[in-house]
Amino acid sequence: MPLNYTQLLETNNLIQQNVDESYWLCVTRTVQESKLFPVPSYMMLSYLMAFYRYPSLLRKIESRMSAEELGDRSREMAMKHRAPGVSWGLPNFYLLGREWLINLGVIKPTDAIEDVMYVMDFWKRFQLSLHRNDGHISRAQYGHRGQTLSERQAQVFHSDLYSCEAGDELHEAAHQFMASASQYGFLISCESRISLHNHGPYKLSDTSEMIVRDFMDLAESDFPWLDGVAKGVEYNNITVTMAAKDCHFYLVDDWGSFEAEPEFSAEKLVGVGLYASDNLSEGYMPLGMNSREELIATFKRLDGQVKEAMNNLWRRIAGYSRDQMMDAGAITYFAIIKDLAHIAGVYDVDDWMKVDERAERFRPLLNDEYGRDVLGELVGLLSNPSQKLSDYSMMMHSNAPTRMYTPIPYSVLSGEPYTPTAGPLYPGITNLPEKDDVYTTTRGKMTLAEYNRQSQEFTPSAVAPETRFLCDTWLKYHAGSDQADSLYRITQASSRKLAGKGSTLTRDEVEALRD
Repeated sequence: MPLNYTQLLETNNLIQQNVDESYWLCVTRTVQESKLFPVPSYMMLSYLMAFYRYPSLLRKIESRMSAEELGDRSREMAMKHRAPGVSWGLPNFYLLGREWLINLGVIKPTDAIEDVMYVMDFWKRFQLSLHRNDGHISRAQYGHRGQTLSERQAQVFHSDLYSCEAGDELHEAAHQFMASASQYGFLISCESRISLHNHGPYKLSDTSEMIVRDFMDLAESDFPWLDGVAKGVEYNNITVTMAAKDCHFYLVDDWGSFEAEPEFSAEKLVGVGLYASDNLSEGYMPLGMNSREELIATFKRLDGQVKEAMNNLWRRIAGYSRDQMMDAGAITYFAIIKDLAHIAGVYDVDDWMKVDERAERFRPLLNDEYGRDVLGELVGLLSNPSQKLSDYSMMMHSNAPTRMYTPIPYSVLSGEPYTPTAGPLYPGITNLPEKDDVYTTTRGKMTLAEYNRQSQEFTPSAVAPETRFLCDTWLKYHAGSDQADSLYRITQASSRKLAGKGSTLTRDEVEALRD
């Protein structure tokens, strides 16, 4: 397609937005290292997989469903692609792969230009749709705040919270489950942090706020290393709502990390709820929320399930070779956006669970020392030749004359030769066992063919054609109307407190309905 100046200006602006945020995230967060998995090496391999495969896979997904509709649907559920998947991983994994290849001399900044433009445009459209109620493209733009819930969903989470306090049975059960699920998710994702996510805060009162925590990819589903291991885990995606008193969450960043002032500690947790969701559910399904006793029992049951699966997974991984660990880690990172394919109903195991043969060529480079050092140079030191700027330049956050990612040169508009794409999908390889044909959903376990079929046929009621564009701004001027009440009742249908209440409740009225 012909290039134009406006497109290139916007693409380079989107690249620069990711430069500024990614550098801040990388230098203010802990180093990704492990005594078990070759983490830096598999991260570098995953970035190459992203560069070579994301453009083709995103085009395949959009052949069924647009980025904008994917963003709209994503507000209604908690799956891994939502954050930090597409929100940060999509553009940055792709750009990190591009930047490394530029410095290796494999590609030039003028290569795969249409791919770069398309990936950044997809990211922009998805993000603007996902965050349409607050009008930001990322959490960085919102001062590191991640409020993805609509008012109707926030009201249901608020109303149905069960109160708890440090030392009581519900507090202990919830705390124990979250600790076990966090540890299990860390192992599932090859000792990285991408199976757990937080968003918020949502203001419940002058003295309390709500953080929502999502645990993802817990059951037998996409990852071959969970086949059999996680057979007893009931739900693939679990959400815990948490009310906190006397602290303010002033930061909830694009990696899902949060910070509070005063610090959020166990005694500040004063309310919890429990839910499951995915692309086949009508929003968030309450788990054990009919009574306090049932909720305690459900937390304990799920805690037992994830502990058993974690023990099984340790035994399996203990027998893995380094190449198998490399594959699992690289796939985990690269496939951070895989749930987009599930939503569109076009998921293919070979697309997401194998290492692209073009990326595989670089495996011999990636011993532990080289993987550690090249990652550090790429995301922390910014010491690669392509990352250097004029000595007069001052980068955001560091004031150094550096830039993490290389923009597209505008000279291509004056006739400098360029290549449009890195090419179509190439075959992949794997050192892991082949994936069993079993996928855990909110409708039970099913084959991939059935999962894709149901995904293509299902549209959640809240994003059906007649309701999809009824945004929070529209609702402000139509509260109490039949159309607004109908939309709110979709989300309220499974609420033990708000079922049938409609669209006119205030936050204080919701609080008054709580136990």
